[in-house]
Amino acid sequence: MSETIKPSGFKKWLSLFVLALAVAIVVIDGTVLNVSIVNITNDLGTDLKSIQWAFTSYSLVLASLTIFGGRLGDLFGRKKMFVLGAIIFGIGSLVTALAPNIGILILGWSIIEGIGAALMIPASSALLVSNFEGEDRGKAFAIYGATAGAASAFGPILGGYLTTAFSWRWAFGINIFVVAILALGSIIVKGYHQKPHKISLDLLGVFLSSLGMGSITYGIIESSTYGWLQAKKAFEFMGSSYDLAGISITTYGVIFGLLVLVAFVFWELRQENLGNSPLISMKIFLNKGFSIGIINVSLLFAGVSGLFTYGLAIFYQVVLGLSAFDSGIGFIPLSLATFLGAPLSNAIAKKIGQKRIVQVGILFGALGSLIIYFTLSLEATRISLIPGLFVFGLGFGLMIAQVTNLILSSVPVTQAGVASGINGTVREVGRTFGTALIGAAFLATLSSTISDKINSNKALAKTPEPIKQMVVTRVGLGDSSVLKQIPDVVGDQAKNEIIKEAHRSYVDGGKIAIIYTGVFLLVSFLISFTLPEGHELSDKEIVAAEVMD
Repeated sequence: MSETIKPSGFKKWLSLFVLALAVAIVVIDGTVLNVSIVNITNDLGTDLKSIQWAFTSYSLVLASLTIFGGRLGDLFGRKKMFVLGAIIFGIGSLVTALAPNIGILILGWSIIEGIGAALMIPASSALLVSNFEGEDRGKAFAIYGATAGAASAFGPILGGYLTTAFSWRWAFGINIFVVAILALGSIIVKGYHQKPHKISLDLLGVFLSSLGMGSITYGIIESSTYGWLQAKKAFEFMGSSYDLAGISITTYGVIFGLLVLVAFVFWELRQENLGNSPLISMKIFLNKGFSIGIINVSLLFAGVSGLFTYGLAIFYQVVLGLSAFDSGIGFIPLSLATFLGAPLSNAIAKKIGQKRIVQVGILFGALGSLIIYFTLSLEATRISLIPGLFVFGLGFGLMIAQVTNLILSSVPVTQAGVASGINGTVREVGRTFGTALIGAAFLATLSSTISDKINSNKALAKTPEPIKQMVVTRVGLGDSSVLKQIPDVVGDQAKNEIIKEAHRSYVDGGKIAIIYTGVFLLVSFLISFTLPEGHELSDKEIVAAEVMD
C-alpha cells in the first residue's frame, strides 16, 4: 500500500500552475502549425500533403501511446513520468525548431513531442487526483480545464504572432524554456506511487492497444481523402497506388482496428484471470461514472473540433479575409468565457451536483451553437459573433471541467493514471472523428452549393465555361486560393459575383458544420442522463482499492 502526502497552502496551488502549464504547451503545440502552414511549407520547401502527415502522425502517436503513458505513471510513479515526458517534449521541440526538412519536423514534432505528451498529460491529470481532494479537487479541475480550453483558443494567436514577428521556429523554441520551468516546478508537486508486487508492462497489450487505436485513428483521418466506404480514389502508399477492390482505406483501417481491439480485450481478460498485471483492468469499464464520462468527452470534443475548424476558422480566413493571427483573435470571447465558466462550474456544482452542471454546460454549448448558426452570414463580423462564442465558451467551461473531475474522481486513486490515459485517448479519437466527419460534410456541402450557385447565377451566363468549372472544382475541394486567380478577362462584375457565390457556399458549409456540432451535443446531453450524480471516493474506498490491486 502507498501513502499520498498532500501538499497544502500556497505550494498546493503552485503545483496546480505547473500541471496546468504542461497541458497548455501541449494544446498550444497542437494548434500552432494551423497558423504557420504557409510559412513552414515555404521555409522547408515542402507541400501541404506532407504538412498534413505531420498532423496525422501527431494524432496517431497520442492515440496509440497515451494509455500506455498512464500505465507507466501508475507503475513507476506519476511525477517521474511527468518530468520524463516534459524532458522528451522539450527535446522534440528543439529538434522541430532546428528542422532542416519536413522529415525532421515530423520526427521532432509528431513523434518525439507526441511521445513526451503521451507521458506528460495522463500524469498531470492523475497528479491532480492525488494532490487534491474534496472541494479543492473540483477547483483544481476547473482551472485545469479552463487552461486547456483557453490554450486551444490562444494557441493560434501566439503562433501567429511568433511566426509573423520572428519565425515559426520560435513557436517551438519557447517550449524549451517552458520545459525548464516544468522540471524545476515539479519539485513542489507531490507524487503518487503505489509500489506493485511485481512490475509487468504487458508489452503485447501495449502493442495491441496501440495498433488498434492507431489503425482506427488513421482510418478516420484518411476519410476526408479516400471517403468512408466507397473509395474516392486509389489508395496511395510509398509512391504506389492500390485499388483495394474499390473500398476506402478508412473502412479497412476502422474494421482492422476494431478487430485488434477485440483481441486486446480478450488478452487483457486472460492476463487478469491468470493473476498477471494487465495494461488495463477491464473492470474499470464497469464503473458507470467512468464509462459514460469518457463517451461524453469523446462526443464533446468531436463537436467542438468541427465548430472551431469548419464552422468559424475557415469563415474568418476565407470569407472575412483575415490573417491567421486576426482569426485567432476572433476566438478570444470563447477563451475568456471558458476561463469564466470552468471556475464557476465548481461553485455551482456544490449546489446542484456535477451531473447537473455538465448538463447545463451542454445546453449552454447548444444555445451558443444556435446563436452562431443564425449569426453566420456574409454580413457577419467578429463583433457580431461574440454573443454566440461567449455563450458556447461558457458552456464548454462549465461542462469540461466537471466531466473530467467526475471521470477521474469515480475511480480509485491507484487507477487515476490509466484512467487519465484512456480519457486522453478517447478525447483524441473523438476530436479526430469529429474533424473528419464534419470536414467531409463541410466539403460535400461546399462542392454541391458552389456548383448550383455558379451555374444558376444569371450574371455569370456569359462567363467562359472552363473558368466556371475551374472555380467549381477547386472551391469544391476547399481550395479558396482560386478566388485570387480568376482571370481579368471575365470582368470585374463577373469576378465579384463568383467570389460572392463562393463565399455564400463557405457560409453554407459552415452552417452544416455547426449543425453537426449541435447533433454531437444533443447526443451527449441524452447520454448525460445516465451519468451518476458524482462523488469523491472516501479514504476507505481508496485503501480497499489499493489492497485489491
